[in-house]
Amino acid sequence: MYPLFDIEPVKAEGSFVYDKNGQRYLDLYGGHAVISIGHSHPHYVANISSQLEKIGFYSNSVQNPLQEKLAKKLGELSEMDEYSLFLCNSGAEANENALKLASFKTNKSKVISFKNSFHGRTSAAVAITDNPSIIAPLNRRDDAVLLPLNDLNAVEKELSKGDVAAVIIEGIQGIGGIRMPDDTFLRGLRGLCTKHNAFLILDEVQSGYGRSGKFFAFQYAGIKPDIVTIAKGMGNGFPIGGVLISPDFEASYGLLGTTFGGNHLACAAGIAVLDVIKSQKLIQNATTVGSYLMDELSKFDQIKEVRGLGLMIGIEFEQEISEIRKKLLFDKKIFTGVSGKHIIRLLPPLNLKKENATLFIQKFKEVLDKI
Repeated sequence: MYPLFDIEPVKAEGSFVYDKNGQRYLDLYGGHAVISIGHSHPHYVANISSQLEKIGFYSNSVQNPLQEKLAKKLGELSEMDEYSLFLCNSGAEANENALKLASFKTNKSKVISFKNSFHGRTSAAVAITDNPSIIAPLNRRDDAVLLPLNDLNAVEKELSKGDVAAVIIEGIQGIGGIRMPDDTFLRGLRGLCTKHNAFLILDEVQSGYGRSGKFFAFQYAGIKPDIVTIAKGMGNGFPIGGVLISPDFEASYGLLGTTFGGNHLACAAGIAVLDVIKSQKLIQNATTVGSYLMDELSKFDQIKEVRGLGLMIGIEFEQEISEIRKKLLFDKKIFTGVSGKHIIRLLPPLNLKKENATLFIQKFKEVLDKI
């Protein structure tokens, strides 16, 4: 899937990963924003272990009260308790089902997405992703429309044709370089989708679950989407995804389906994550530590721009960053991510301590001073 670093992690705890030689690394990437509450959190480990001793899996043809428990906790913490929850296994699968719902409801197939977007690698999701190199001929669609981010006029022109099922947008573009839709743009999208009978889908797969400093990034704009998709931080490493669905949709048996979605172990993982986010105030921590990181990073003259919210941060350089990232990893023992050739992405666990953020700033300075 990726060019592999010569590192083999065998243990992880909190914001640190240890390789087979006992070397410790500060994790500021969280395995693509997946690690939300920290590696090997004791409550998380205990919850999954306890559940595995009871029952790990059975099909969705029987009752599983853990699904209702997870949905209730999610609704309360996200302040979206009027929505329904469909559980699946990944972000791509969540987006696939969200698009299907919109198409079922409108009887239309056209979807608007935005330049630099990423929504997954499955059939419909990859067709609306702005990366031709991963779109097979089988996936190409004439009714997938890519528009510039934050261009409301372009959206209105397309919606006015009356053939759009849905507009899908990331709360914060991750792979696209930590680029954020303006609050006014999101509010405009909400109004235009309502006006033209299209559904607004917020892809919060990477930006959700407290990473932005709110439970969902779109909440900064004060809107309510029709559908919200979630995954990554939802299970802290256990595969789980979900679709939050507004009351405007009427459920029917067989409309959506899944074999593994919402299984007992996945629910146990998801419940533990929500417990820890709430009890340890990790959303507030993301705001505090994220603001500190961005303030400190903005002091570096070598950096072109620092973007982000909470603990979802993009550091853009004029020059290519491959050497900087290599030195951070192999010389300073710090994991970071990238977006393209000029942007370093920080997506650390939400329980990242300020002292660890300070350590990163110190090591980052040492690297930049020698570039």
